[in-house]
Amino acid sequence: MEEQAVAAWLDGYSQAWGTYDPEQIGALFSADAVYWYDPFTEPLRGREAIVADWLRDRDEPGTYEGAYRPVLVAGDQAVARGYSRYLNTNGTVRDEYDNLFLLRFDADGRCAEFREWYMPKPKQEGG
Repeated sequence: MEEQAVAAWLDGYSQAWGTYDPEQIGALFSADAVYWYDPFTEPLRGREAIVADWLRDRDEPGTYEGAYRPVLVAGDQAVARGYSRYLNTNGTVRDEYDNLFLLRFDADGRCAEFREWYMPKPKQEGG
């Protein structure tokens, strides 16, 4: 994978998370992809399971934004960092996270392994 291809994949990931379009979500992952939301629970296995899980607990339209960029690309693997924000319907920030992704891609540029770590941004005093 080239860095530009990983950056494009990350943009597609963010767009798919915001739209919940099943075709966009599915296009990101290989048929047998493995997806870890965290290091402590069993991963989702397979594109269909990943799509179904994303669609199960949707955010309201316009209440998510995220941006992610590759930090390191080596062969079929990449490390990416970025942020995710979840907004209230009035546009104020409800929750914000710093994200780190470990990614492995197949020969077609689809993600075959996705591992995520997310750290909540500390809340401001009095806020």
